[in-house]
Amino acid sequence: MTALLADIGGTNARFALCDTQEGGLELSAQRTLKTEDFGSLQHAAEHYLKLVRVRPKRASMAVASPVAGDEIRLTNRAWSFSQAELKRSLGLAELKVINDFGAVAYAVPALQPEDRVLLHGSEALPPTGPITVLGPGTGLGVALLIGDPESGWRVVETEGGHVSFAPQGEEETRICRWISARFGRCSNERLLCGAGLAHIDAALAAGDETRVPVDWARQLRDPAAIVAAALDGHDLNARRTLARFCAVLGSVAGDAALIHGARTVMIAGGIVPRFIPFLRSSAFRERFLAKGRFAAYLEGVSIQVVTHPQPGLLGAAVALGEQEKGKGKMEKGRAASRKMSR
Repeated sequence: MTALLADIGGTNARFALCDTQEGGLELSAQRTLKTEDFGSLQHAAEHYLKLVRVRPKRASMAVASPVAGDEIRLTNRAWSFSQAELKRSLGLAELKVINDFGAVAYAVPALQPEDRVLLHGSEALPPTGPITVLGPGTGLGVALLIGDPESGWRVVETEGGHVSFAPQGEEETRICRWISARFGRCSNERLLCGAGLAHIDAALAAGDETRVPVDWARQLRDPAAIVAAALDGHDLNARRTLARFCAVLGSVAGDAALIHGARTVMIAGGIVPRFIPFLRSSAFRERFLAKGRFAAYLEGVSIQVVTHPQPGLLGAAVALGEQEKGKGKMEKGRAASRKMSR
């Protein structure tokens, strides 16, 4: 009953195994591979399976792309695959493919207290949805979690990170113009991701300069270096960048909570856990609540940061379990129907 789990992003391909007979939430044999080292997801998966010397018949894979139909194309990596062909090539009897941030949402009900940090509101997760899950990483993921432990959880996968950015104030308007001049449009993801930190940093350094140099992309600073410099405190532009990043994140998180009718907002992704104290002292909370007549509504929304090291893999395991629950309910329904027809 061993299952293969995968969390495939633009930079890393993370793999693990779980024993679905025992609930499927204990991850083992975890490995992280660089996607640039492999020509396809199939090659990366085969390499991992050779390392662990196991050939599971079931798999649950989270991928950084929309999941609709058989053909999947990753958003930030030149990988594409057919679900049916991948299933056949890996010798699987069952393959579940979900969006990578959908997997993070699935992980939320399985998080332990030590896997999350409270920013504001109640520390306990509500027994029912809706729960907004969003997070900056290679991109900006947004998902909605609905349901409850009894009836099961359902994730609504979205591409909410790609909605248009709504600048507030002169500085954000300049940043928006800087990004639009280079990409033709400014979405929330252009600011709220790793590359977004570099974009904000460069836009602030440019000031009122509107010219777009041919080699502008090569002049961008490394996002990790920007965060480190901001936390060190001696680099004014880096500190302004991180402060603006946190403010925009607050606005976007508040908007998402209103759209979803959420009572809990979970912030995930690989970026925010690096500077939680800075986030607390930033304008994040102020901008989260700055929604006019609905500020009082948002006062009651709990905000937490996911600190689990592998929420994508955990969520892939949970999604597989939810699928089994669904199959069980269908079988019970069919049995009841057969009994009534006799």
